[in-house]
Amino acid sequence: MRLVLISDTHGYHEDLALPDGDVLIHAGDLSSMGQPEEIARFGEWLGRQPHRHKVVVAGNHDWGFQREPQRARELLGDCHYLLDSACAIEGFHFWGAPWQPWFLSWAFNLQRGPELAAKWALIPRNTDVLVTHGPPFGILDRTHSHQDAGCADLLARVQVVKPRLHVFGHIHEARGTIQVGETIFVNASCWDEGAEAIVVELAGR
Repeated sequence: MRLVLISDTHGYHEDLALPDGDVLIHAGDLSSMGQPEEIARFGEWLGRQPHRHKVVVAGNHDWGFQREPQRARELLGDCHYLLDSACAIEGFHFWGAPWQPWFLSWAFNLQRGPELAAKWALIPRNTDVLVTHGPPFGILDRTHSHQDAGCADLLARVQVVKPRLHVFGHIHEARGTIQVGETIFVNASCWDEGAEAIVVELAGR
């Protein structure tokens, strides 16, 4: 399976030249502030992409998905929108969630500790592809101020579940790919100038 990974487009999705693939994944911050017109524009663009399957989670800028979830979901169109939920695509099990540690009271922020840990505990053990907006602690999460901004409780759950692929964004400057143990980690942020989609191939089941 060929997965095309993007995140943190913040309304500039039209600037991307996406490669072909089986699944297009957007790991959140598809908009600037999650206004209905922004979500509608993204949904129209998403519908024009040729990928057979599309998976989307919201990010901290995507306020519409928190304030008016039903309307936002309708505007998004035909895709797998994952909010603490799963989907199966060609034999692979996907799970998606938008949460991140509290930062300036943005959308889908939760306090570190029990609140976030409870969300990550929902991730099933059979997850092959995990999509979150925020990164796990210590993995592609280093900020410009040299701080690891990821979530330790998310890392702990990932170490238990051992997904084949974990896709996220949020920390723009930490974009990249690394494999740790059995898991490929991808920070797919596309905010920085010249950043394009990252492609990962997963062998079929």
